[in-house]
Amino acid sequence: MCLAVPLKLLEISPDRSEGRVDMAGSLMTVDLSLVPEVKHGDYVLIHAGMAIEILKEDEAQVTLDAYREYAHIPSMLAPGAETADD
Repeated sequence: MCLAVPLKLLEISPDRSEGRVDMAGSLMTVDLSLVPEVKHGDYVLIHAGMAIEILKEDEAQVTLDAYREYAHIPSMLAPGAETADD
């Protein structure tokens, strides 16, 4: 299964071909060729190292909140997985 993750665009290269996003404290370079109209500070949907869509901040936050919620429920992510409380 593949997931696309919404991340905030922090930097854009001078030729606008690449950008930098922060993923859980690690800066990651992403390809911006599919979203040429992107601006610094936009939220972009990242899949396989490429920005595939520009999102409104509130849309991005809904998705990020869902990911955070699911991260606290290991059995939802991996059926049969035990939690620390088991």
